[in-house]
Amino acid sequence: MKPTDIKKRMPEKAYPIIESAISEFRPAQEKSINAGLLEGKNILVCTPTASGKTLIAELAAMKCILERRQKAVYIVPLKALATEKTREFKERYGKIARVALSIGDKDSSDSYLSDYDLIVTTSEKLDSLIRHQSPWIRAIGCIILDEVHLLNEPDRGPTLEVVITILRNLIPKAQIIALSATIGNPDELASWLDAKLVKDDWRPVKLEKGIFFEGNIEFD
Repeated sequence: MKPTDIKKRMPEKAYPIIESAISEFRPAQEKSINAGLLEGKNILVCTPTASGKTLIAELAAMKCILERRQKAVYIVPLKALATEKTREFKERYGKIARVALSIGDKDSSDSYLSDYDLIVTTSEKLDSLIRHQSPWIRAIGCIILDEVHLLNEPDRGPTLEVVITILRNLIPKAQIIALSATIGNPDELASWLDAKLVKDDWRPVKLEKGIFFEGNIEFD
């Protein structure tokens, strides 16, 4: 599948950016599109690292922002990752969408975020924003959960689960895009998120296993 195949289904302002970035969609991206990504369906993507999961989220976010005129929130586990993603999104989409980073003071409602379209944050910060009843929360139309397998992590997992549960109650019509390279129970998680499961084992570089001993490595 090529970008031209979805040209009529993408926002006019976003399409040139996508077309200039890729010549052909990767397997997981094509599967997600066929599963209803551009029609607002919830999607759980389980594919290897560097298989193109972020672009799947970007397609959904731009569709939400530019066509439905709603906000998209991109949830990551770490502040450093949030900063990195914000920089990437500003470079790619800064001319057509307002991108903001929210990882600071947990005692603030960050009301200024009402003026932004794509908000990158952590689950802990978003939990705080929800508790402070930030007015823009109900304007979210797309919820992106990066590294969603961290639901099983003792430290961050409970907060992420609470955030997902509250958001689904507050904005039940919001699209959910969940991304992960490793999930032990993808079918169960997809069912909980009411999402279509997209699985694929394609990776840009072949993964090989071997044994390294005394300066030499032997591959299986």
